[in-house]
Amino acid sequence: MNRIKEVLEERGIKQTWLAERLGKSFCIVNSYVCNRRQPSLEVLFEIAKILQVDPKELIGSNETK
Repeated sequence: MNRIKEVLEERGIKQTWLAERLGKSFCIVNSYVCNRRQPSLEVLFEIAKILQVDPKELIGSNETK
């Protein structure tokens, strides 16, 4: 399970903004955010770069904090 949703909420960022920056549809980004689909490592690293976080922050669980 990824933590993309939590990071977006913490930073007050909308899924539509992330979708635009990634060059992906809102539906794809929403499926990542809702954990219905997991992004490839390449996409995960791109999301981390856009959000300016360590990629580990996107894949860790709340218990690992």
